[in-house]
Amino acid sequence: MAKKLHNPLTSFVKEAFVELKKVAWPKRSEVVTKTLLVIFSIIIIAAITGALDYGLYAGVKYLIALNK
Repeated sequence: MAKKLHNPLTSFVKEAFVELKKVAWPKRSEVVTKTLLVIFSIIIIAAITGALDYGLYAGVKYLIALNK
């Protein structure tokens, strides 16, 4: 009888597949909806950040011009 060696990598991969079978995967429509929501949120946040950056830049530029 051959002695089976315990390989930690093999054990990890087997356990990972067992756990992945337990996962409740989202439906495609849910993934698409939430992805679009994230992209839209990023665009809004980028626009707000850009507007604030430009406003602060213009304000600092104005204050520097007053000092000269």
